Amino acid sequence: MKKIGVLALQGAFKEHIKIIQSLGHEAIEIRKAEQLENLDGIILPGGESTAMGKLLNDFQIKEVLVDKINNGLPVWGTCAGMILLAKELDGDEDAHLKVMDIKVRRNAYGSQLDSFVTKEVIKGISEKEIPMVFIRAPYIVDMDEKVDMLHRVDGNIVAARQKNMIATSFHPELTDDTTFHEYFINMIKEVK
Repeated sequence: MKKIGVLALQGAFKEHIKIIQSLGHEAIEIRKAEQLENLDGIILPGGESTAMGKLLNDFQIKEVLVDKINNGLPVWGTCAGMILLAKELDGDEDAHLKVMDIKVRRNAYGSQLDSFVTKEVIKGISEKEIPMVFIRAPYIVDMDEKVDMLHRVDGNIVAARQKNMIATSFHPELTDDTTFHEYFINMIKEVK
């Protein structure tokens, strides 16, 4: 059984926790830096990236989290979590954790009204089509050669992996499909 933290400052953390528990693993709501100790992995959920970035600083979690990720802690950022992981944001905004060699465009698909769901096979991750929910979603506009592109939708990079880090534009936690959570848990087993 793995002990997986979910950043619980804001956003869709409860949905991730439910799925992790349904897969037989322990899920911890992370609100303090000391809760980052002894985790096997951490999920940075969807939500409002600017608010989360501010709260990471306010609660003095940011530096500890960056250190843990840089030292190999498996991390998965969904939607706003992808924005938090990025080394660079498209536009003037300063990036947050700056740990993953990707450049991300916030709200790349437009407003809430432009949200959509698609079903596709993600090669190497799923044999069957899995639902992907995009809500005011970002996508990757540029990435270093050290980063593996996992999937594109309409030509845009919506999933990528770099060593112990995964970033997805979409929200697997808002569906009944557990494929991507299982992929992350398997990655934890590989990395640890």
